[in-house]
Amino acid sequence: MTFSLVARCPETGMFGVAISSSSPAVAARCAYARAGVGAVASQNVTDPTLGPLTLDLMEEGMSAAEAIAEIQATGKYIAYRQVLAVDTQGGTAVHSGPNSLGIWTEARAENVASGGNLLANDTVPQAIVDAYLASSGHIGDRLIAAMRAGLSAGGEAGPVHSAGMLIVDKVSWPVAELRCDWTEDCPIENIATAWEVYRPQLDAYIQRALDPREAPSYGVPGDE
Repeated sequence: MTFSLVARCPETGMFGVAISSSSPAVAARCAYARAGVGAVASQNVTDPTLGPLTLDLMEEGMSAAEAIAEIQATGKYIAYRQVLAVDTQGGTAVHSGPNSLGIWTEARAENVASGGNLLANDTVPQAIVDAYLASSGHIGDRLIAAMRAGLSAGGEAGPVHSAGMLIVDKVSWPVAELRCDWTEDCPIENIATAWEVYRPQLDAYIQRALDPREAPSYGVPGDE
C-alpha cells in the first residue's frame, strides 16, 4: 500500500524520507529520521516501533546494513514488514519480508534506497532511486522529484491518498515535516506545493528557534 525512499545529501549531511500510500496518514506511522544518525521508513503491515529502533541501532554505531540485519533477527512478525535505512556514510539497506503485500520490490544505491508494496509494477522503486540520483539541489527538491518519478512509473496499484516528507539537519527537531493525511487529489502534489511555500522560510524557522533576536520578521500583519 506504500512506496517510499530514504535519502542522505552528501553535501549537507541532511537526511530525508518521502512516502505515499492509499492508506491515511502514512507519514505519521512510517517516516523516521534523526539528525546525525540516519533515516528509516517502516512500512507494509506497519510496526511503528521498527523506525525508532533502527535509528537507535545506528546511533549506537551500527551501519544501515548491520541495523537492518539486527531488525531481521529480532523483529516481531518480520516476514510481514518492509524497512528501509540510510546511514551517515551513505550506506543503505532494505528488508522486504516475503509476506509483503502484492507486487513488492526494492532498489538502492549509495545515499538512497526505495521500496514499495502493492505496486502497479516492479519498476517503481528503481525509478525513484534513479530520479533521486539524477536530480540536484536541496534534498527536499530531490525527494519530491523522486516521488513524482515513482508515481509516473506506476506508483501504487490503486490511487494514493496520503503522503509526507520529513527532513532533518543539524538540530534535534525536523527542519521540515510536511504531511497530507488524506485527499482525493494527488497527495504528492499537495506535499510539493507545501514544500514550495515552506522551503524559502525553512532557515528562518530554525533561526527563530535558536536565537529569535537574530531572526527575520514574521511577515504577518502587525509585525514591525
